[in-house]
Amino acid sequence: MKAKGYTIINKNYRCRIGEIDVVAREDGYLVFIEVKYRSSSKSGYPHEAISYHKMNKIINTARYYMLVNKIDYETPCRFDVVTFLGKEIQVIKNAFEL
Repeated sequence: MKAKGYTIINKNYRCRIGEIDVVAREDGYLVFIEVKYRSSSKSGYPHEAISYHKMNKIINTARYYMLVNKIDYETPCRFDVVTFLGKEIQVIKNAFEL
């Protein structure tokens, strides 16, 4: 992620609401990143494991993170997904929205 221009702020953030794999900054955005790994596509592709319920949980956890860390609600935010399929890495910027 650092090589792609992200500045990592927090890894494996956990609270009573949920968890966020990586919190970073990139191009003026506060970025909440979900990471998914699959060794092969036999059981589906990594991004398919992110359900509507999981997205809502990440969004609510991000809101809580911003509240606790006193980050202005007008701060531009984005939700990215990083997938690993074997050795192939894919970054999906703005994978879902509020």
